[in-house]
Amino acid sequence: MDNNKEVMATAELLKNKLIIWDEEEQKTIFEEKFFGKFIEEEKISYLQLSLEDAMLLIERGHIDIIDKKKKLTVKKFYTLCCEMDPEFPQKYTVYRDLRNRGFIVKSGFKFGTHFRVYDRGVNPYKQGSKELKEHTKYNVHAVPENYAHSYQEWSRYVRLSQNIRAKALLAVVDEEGDVTYYVITRIRP
Repeated sequence: MDNNKEVMATAELLKNKLIIWDEEEQKTIFEEKFFGKFIEEEKISYLQLSLEDAMLLIERGHIDIIDKKKKLTVKKFYTLCCEMDPEFPQKYTVYRDLRNRGFIVKSGFKFGTHFRVYDRGVNPYKQGSKELKEHTKYNVHAVPENYAHSYQEWSRYVRLSQNIRAKALLAVVDEEGDVTYYVITRIRP
């Protein structure tokens, strides 16, 4: 962690959600960095961070994370993330790699994958007609190097990716923590 970085926000851990309540802090994290997702429930709204968003932000020294009124260390938060999500180690390794390369990374849950990835420098929240909005460039699924899968699973994944005009990527994390990306395509004879 770089101790010269300014803490931009405080996130509260509530079960498996990380919430930023302060509106100014929300703007900084969301509008400047494209982290998180705004949630509106009844009479409240807040910025919710994914585990991966929060892990990267706490590692970079941009947020503090509070759990039961105690500030968490990077190590403790990582341990909690691994307890909440058994796939967290490989997912976070890929997420961090993509963010370090300048991509904007969002949840790919509704597309049957771990992440939707937008190209460098785009605003995934651009307002206007559908034609003006930015599109997902890649759907990325993170797996350890010894991962076994079915062809049906990958067929669904590739088709869902193609439906939104995105490339399906398999991100394989080896035991040393290096990531290798493979493009998966559907070929018609």
